Amino acid sequence: MSDQKKIAVLGGGSWATAIVKMLSENLETVGWYMRSESAIEHIKENNHNPKYLRAADVYAHQLNLSSDINSIVQEYNVLIFAIPSAFLMSELAKLNLPLKDKIIFSAIKGIVPETGLIVGEHFHEKHNVPLDNIGVITGPCHAEEVAMERLSYLTIASQNEENAKAMSLCLDSWYIKTKISDDIIGTEYAAMLKNIYAVAAGIAHGLGYGDNFQSVLMSNAIREMKRFIKKVHKMKRNINNSAYLGDLLVTGYSVFSRNRQFGNMIGKGYTVKSAQMEMSMIAEGYYATKSAYKIKEENGANTPIITTVYNVLYDNKDAKKEFKKLTDKLD
Repeated sequence: MSDQKKIAVLGGGSWATAIVKMLSENLETVGWYMRSESAIEHIKENNHNPKYLRAADVYAHQLNLSSDINSIVQEYNVLIFAIPSAFLMSELAKLNLPLKDKIIFSAIKGIVPETGLIVGEHFHEKHNVPLDNIGVITGPCHAEEVAMERLSYLTIASQNEENAKAMSLCLDSWYIKTKISDDIIGTEYAAMLKNIYAVAAGIAHGLGYGDNFQSVLMSNAIREMKRFIKKVHKMKRNINNSAYLGDLLVTGYSVFSRNRQFGNMIGKGYTVKSAQMEMSMIAEGYYATKSAYKIKEENGANTPIITTVYNVLYDNKDAKKEFKKLTDKLD
């Protein structure tokens, strides 16, 4: 990853926009693929994304914007994917170029629904990208606070320390602090799981539970996360580090958390479909819940919070009754 100028972001949403902004602090040119040609024209004229993260300045003279995914993939050797996991397969289906020689960083905090794989595993197994060429960009970090240039922290995980360090330098700035990790699988699972726990926090809030219960819920969630990740990838890690606990807390408590917002609507009585229709952004936790439930069934992890959220979202069980049962399982 010696050529830092050859980095492109794929995705047109808030997190993609935030990553472009961060990269633009350090790079002369950033490639950017997004589906919407009208959004591209708007950015060229107004220097901000018309639909997402409008407060973030992204200067067109620094950007190589394209609605053609193949042209971006062909031109850039380092690709940061920030496409919602629910749409990743359909976007990758447009590719007629191989990815096996690219360096891939996932900024997707979810699981690929069609394969049940975390994104790094998906690129490795389905697109033959070597594990050494795969990395993860994770928080705790909300796109909205990046737009406001509030101090934020990122963890860059990769088995290839050189790649992790190089990406870290590209994202680091006066308002972004970065650290690197070799726990690519654990950090990516944590990024997926924390969305489920944020949905749970939102449901609890919508049902009228207060801060006292929320603190117990988050305390149990980090321990549940530790059990789950240990089942799927056993290695030495400190679950209290910011990539795990920090990301969980910001997603579970922040007013910017779309997963918490989604859960709050469910707790207030919205159906899944009506909550999804009302939200302008994807709640990754909805899709992650189904995949995580399947994985925990296969691995035998003890995950009462994930099970409760699954029962509400997918088995249409009464949220009030399910959370009453959950309260007796927490400590």
